Amino acid sequence: MTYPEFYVVFPDGDRQEIQSALRIDELVDLNGRPLALPIPTERMIAYRVVKIRHQEARGEDVMLHYLELVPATELRSYVR
Repeated sequence: MTYPEFYVVFPDGDRQEIQSALRIDELVDLNGRPLALPIPTERMIAYRVVKIRHQEARGEDVMLHYLELVPATELRSYVR
């Protein structure tokens, strides 16, 4: 039986396990949790999912979500 594992991969290469899969272009916070739109302020650290990769091996199914930092100027368009 395979057990799915989900990770976010930050721009510096660090990996962190998350609870569930993400979608391409989804905005997430520092902990890899999806951000509800509209966001309260552009003065926060947010990442965007830019690539998703599956790694399958015996007994495990790993999904890696690669992130990029979203600049504050772009976050302004997501503020209420």
